Amino acid sequence: MREQKSILGNIDWPIVIIFLLLVLMGWLNIHAAVYDEAHKSIFDFQKSYGKQLVWVGTALFIALLIMAIDIRFFSQFAYGIYGFFILLLIAVIVAGKATKGAVSWFEIGSFKLQPSEFAKFATNLALAKYLSSVDVNIKNFKQRMYAIIILAIPASLILLQNDTGSALVYFCFILVLYREGLSGNILIFGLVIAFLFILTLLINKMILVGLLLAIAIVLVLFARKNKKAIITIATFLVITTGFIFSVDYAFNHILEEHQRVRINVLLGKDIDLQGAGYNVNQSKIAIGSGGFWGKGYLQGTQTKYNFVPEQSTDFIFCTVGEEWGFIGSFTVVTLMIGLLLRIIYVSERQRSAFGRVYGYGVASILFIHIFINVGMAMGLLPVIGIPLPFFSYGGSSLWSFTILLFILVKQDSYRLNVL
Repeated sequence: MREQKSILGNIDWPIVIIFLLLVLMGWLNIHAAVYDEAHKSIFDFQKSYGKQLVWVGTALFIALLIMAIDIRFFSQFAYGIYGFFILLLIAVIVAGKATKGAVSWFEIGSFKLQPSEFAKFATNLALAKYLSSVDVNIKNFKQRMYAIIILAIPASLILLQNDTGSALVYFCFILVLYREGLSGNILIFGLVIAFLFILTLLINKMILVGLLLAIAIVLVLFARKNKKAIITIATFLVITTGFIFSVDYAFNHILEEHQRVRINVLLGKDIDLQGAGYNVNQSKIAIGSGGFWGKGYLQGTQTKYNFVPEQSTDFIFCTVGEEWGFIGSFTVVTLMIGLLLRIIYVSERQRSAFGRVYGYGVASILFIHIFINVGMAMGLLPVIGIPLPFFSYGGSSLWSFTILLFILVKQDSYRLNVL
């Protein structure tokens, strides 16, 4: 194995350049989202945009620090890093600060830290370490359960913090498991269950069960000579029927009231433009009012008059839509899709299984954040409160996404040294 001559050797510049562009655009949009006439300078550290500049500077320092660390550190200490952040997730439940109903923050003076953001990259490291072990095969049921436990522990602790949005992110790792050999039938089954959950909320249960029964009878008639197919159809019917009747209990007893209201508003069962639907409605108005070219930087009326709550964090994308219009929104989404595709390309060219698995984890985490946040701002998905990578205000999210991404950049820069 040869020694790397420079930390910049073989670095993937397309990823780095897209990262820098997104961070810069995010900072400008935070300035627009919370712009204050009394504090016009974007370098005013009393305002969120000034503070974000500090987070950006420290994030760049963290990126350089990662590039200087020995590549073996991340694989050798993957379980230790994972364990450290699991302890932090436990500690924040006991001693954390409650913010908007979620006990997710450590607060020391004006400094706030959210361990659940950092737990994502730590979990990705641990999963990559486990799946890259020579004796692990994801098709083996016992070993697949170990992988799921690695994901379930942080997700469960985050649920205990009442931060459902961050916990849902861990479902994205099914894409990593699928890439490593998980049966596509499991992925399809999960999608069917999600579809049935939505249908059950929209259609009367007995009508839905009757429809499934009719479909099952037709399928059985076509497969009447195939006993295995008939057993499969019958089993699927029993499981889906049981699931349909359990949805009501889950919806009414497991989900919080505000989550039920948001889902009902999204599905059109409730119209609450002054309550649960207010944020999304104002966000849609802001995006739509931008038109094709946008109103111009710092010229957004929805933004300027604070019609959209949480506009520098959860709803930062509507600032893009209002002030930059369709062109700006298209540019941002294109950059993010380009980043995801580049990460997948980089992951596939890794010579180590650890690098490949970790890379797909990075792509999965970023994808679920982008998909949910943008969909939420456009009124296509329920409001669950997760940040838009490299755009939303906040040090914890920017630092964690930077660490997540640059561990992959470091791993990729070293790939030619792996025999």
